[in-house]
Amino acid sequence: MGIAKQAAILRAARNSASIRSYHPAGTVKCDGVRLFRSQAARDVGCILDVNPSVTAWRCMPSPFGADGIAHVPDFQVFDEDGRTRYLDAPDRIVSVDVAIITAEARRIGAHYKLLDRSEIYDGFRLRNARDLLRYAAHETPLGDRVRLLAALDEHGSLPLAECLKAFQETKPVPGIASLILHGFVEVDLDEAPLGPETAVRRISR
Repeated sequence: MGIAKQAAILRAARNSASIRSYHPAGTVKCDGVRLFRSQAARDVGCILDVNPSVTAWRCMPSPFGADGIAHVPDFQVFDEDGRTRYLDAPDRIVSVDVAIITAEARRIGAHYKLLDRSEIYDGFRLRNARDLLRYAAHETPLGDRVRLLAALDEHGSLPLAECLKAFQETKPVPGIASLILHGFVEVDLDEAPLGPETAVRRISR
């Protein structure tokens, strides 16, 4: 497929995407334009942002051919192990057999998957990711970060409510959310909604 044709297909796909803003607006690992085809696609982006094995992801990347039909997936995902994956949100109706798209992705050294709804909507991960990403643009000051990490070094882990006491230079909830999103501390996003008793641990570097 020629470069000009690729560009035209990608432009048409992006133009057909809704200009509506989907909640939440912030991202932390999105590389490039933030353009989501649907709320379901936005929800996948939330899950990608809180996946520690994902280093970056792109919305509606350059198309690749599949049985003569160019397919523009919802996402191109870069993993820390060097893998590249193409993903479509669960609501995606593809115009060609998924097996053909999968084979085409494999041909270019990547993986493809049409996600199942259960992978996004089962459990508490999406709810917690949405809550955290409200604060995606926030930056935690160095002093607050050092105070919290020192406390976690001393105690091993602390309830979320206790961690909030370490913040003196910024608002506590945006501060802790930013540290979680940027990989300084970790919490269990699957067990339950984030709350005062949620255990916070430092991530070893």
